[in-house]
Amino acid sequence: MINLNVNRVIEMLQKRYPDAKCELQYSTPFELMVATILSAQCTDVRVNIITSDLFKTYSEPCDFTAMEQEKLEGLIKSCGFYKNKAKNIIGAANMIVHTYGGKVPDTMKELLKLPGVGRKTANVILSNAFFKDAIAVDTHVFRVSKRIGLADADNPDGVERQLMEIIPKEKWSLAHHLLIFHGRRTCKARKPLCDECTIQGECKYYNSVYGGKS
Repeated sequence: MINLNVNRVIEMLQKRYPDAKCELQYSTPFELMVATILSAQCTDVRVNIITSDLFKTYSEPCDFTAMEQEKLEGLIKSCGFYKNKAKNIIGAANMIVHTYGGKVPDTMKELLKLPGVGRKTANVILSNAFFKDAIAVDTHVFRVSKRIGLADADNPDGVERQLMEIIPKEKWSLAHHLLIFHGRRTCKARKPLCDECTIQGECKYYNSVYGGKS
């Protein structure tokens, strides 16, 4: 890692993306859990199209406990990996109903017990549904953090730990959204739009490729 001014990076990204927030559409912690499971290897736009219809009829854990997996597969088929996602959503719904009294748990330890819920999904839920400080490392956060020089770990869990060490706790959730917005809109995977980037001077990649010249 390089010695970035983390607070400055966050401040600059916040000015660039003042509307940074979770782009998944949901109204309850359970709906967010379902949407986040569906979002793996799928765009938020596609997930929102799927859930806009799905949640009209099926929005509570109990709605999924008696559902045949094949039926749910048909409802979410356009998101990819739909068989495994359907299995996990139904399994998580059953555990929420029978173990947690119908309510999505609000701790990392308990969330990780739910089928289909890893650290990324758990952190998304904790941050957005329960307003707890958390950094969810998805593909955008992982890529952007390493590219600009905030982290250098080889896996998402390692990047999460590094970001938690250098970013003030009260800014974890904000930083998560800012890095996602930056990854989707500017610091793109195949060809980052460096000419449009507001954090050129702070970026490891930009300085290594362009020598700090604008």
